[in-house]
Amino acid sequence: MSEIGITSIAAYLPRLRLARKAIADANKWANPAVVSQGKGHRTSCTPDEDSLTMAVEASRTCLSGAGGFEATTVHFASTTSPFKDRANSVLLSEALAMPSDIRCADFSGFLGAGVTALIDALCNDRRTLIAAADKRAAKPGSPLEMTLGHGAAAVTTGSENIIARLIADHTTAEDFVDHYRSSGADFDYIQEERWVRDEGQVKIALPAINTLLAKAGCDGGDVHRFAIAGVKPAIARQVATACGIPEDRLTDTLDSDCGNIGTAHALLMLSHAIEQAGPKERILLVNVAQGAQCILFETTDAIAQWTPPKPISAQLENGSVDHNYNRFLSFNDQLDMDWGVRAERDNRTSLSAFNRHRKTVTSFIGGECTECGTRQFPKGQACVNPACRSFDTLVDHPFQNKTGKVKSFTEDWLAISANPPLMYGNVAFEDGGVIMMEFTDFEPGELKVGQPVRFVFRIKDKDPKRKFHRYFWKAAPTNIVKA
Repeated sequence: MSEIGITSIAAYLPRLRLARKAIADANKWANPAVVSQGKGHRTSCTPDEDSLTMAVEASRTCLSGAGGFEATTVHFASTTSPFKDRANSVLLSEALAMPSDIRCADFSGFLGAGVTALIDALCNDRRTLIAAADKRAAKPGSPLEMTLGHGAAAVTTGSENIIARLIADHTTAEDFVDHYRSSGADFDYIQEERWVRDEGQVKIALPAINTLLAKAGCDGGDVHRFAIAGVKPAIARQVATACGIPEDRLTDTLDSDCGNIGTAHALLMLSHAIEQAGPKERILLVNVAQGAQCILFETTDAIAQWTPPKPISAQLENGSVDHNYNRFLSFNDQLDMDWGVRAERDNRTSLSAFNRHRKTVTSFIGGECTECGTRQFPKGQACVNPACRSFDTLVDHPFQNKTGKVKSFTEDWLAISANPPLMYGNVAFEDGGVIMMEFTDFEPGELKVGQPVRFVFRIKDKDPKRKFHRYFWKAAPTNIVKA
């Protein structure tokens, strides 16, 4: 078997950040002790984001740093997938405009799904895109509300252009129930913290790590960076010491800056570690969830030439802080706002029409005229160039990775929007084509004619009666993250 490892890795953290002080101020009447936890921020999705849209964005970033990587397999891991019976991984692959002759698989059921999907890809020696994302909810006023976050991470694996090669992996399976969420439940049920720590996490992690190190023929002192997810920093230090790993080699859990992002959190920490690593460094990744999932990597010389597409540190610095707790609850469907009679329309989706236009809607594929080179969206049958007007001469042309400029815009406070005002207008693509579309991630007053925009995959709207989400692309700021 050829050498295999990571060829690119990236994460996506929503631009919106909720100040933990806003949570504390809103709930201290019921639990005054919560005030001590009101420090820092947690990432929070806007109403048009979910696990799938975040996975798409993390994957696009990851692929941009993979140098022409073509996946043969796509893995999507989440405990909060938008669909319980629809291949979310297939939808992910179509949003990325991947070919249909590709193997897709969904991983779910526990917070180790992301690392499990990565191990599966590494062990099967395939060119795989692994995306993990979670938008976990917490009961208002609960301790989890402070500690959770929303986000995604993506990894590509293969045998060419490796930046971190696989040395060894080891997994254990133990049904230690530190928390659970039953089918049909909205929130996790959490067990007592001290019992979880002493009887569960430490006793699970130590033997798994020691077995992995024995497989690799090394000891804790040979590990340069140690990323352990699923445990608190104090437990991470305890485990590191017990395994002979110097404490200063622990990777930042990032919990204080963005919260725990579920199945993607271990991959988020791995991404952060690889972004900071130089050649020939050994990185130990451990995730504790119903057992332990452990992988030991060694960075290659190629990492010196690899540039992280959107570094996590830059994403953390470029968030938009929100202090409105009610807005956070509304965005997460935990506060039923009255949007007036206009919101009572039926949002039924015609799946037959959607199927006919899937490339246009999901993959953001437009057309290019083979006669005159004019590019247009949507593709259509006739060329829109007045000097051409030829029929049946358009071929598929991708639009999702283009940039554009705002030609006109409206901030509509009367139209229905879960995040008023509804912003929409005309956008001109950089190399031809114009589209009327919605804007996202802009605050009121930020939009300007001539402003450059990029395009992101987001929720278009939701059908509450049939529990169906429609997705499309929206125009977003180009300067959210500066590398």
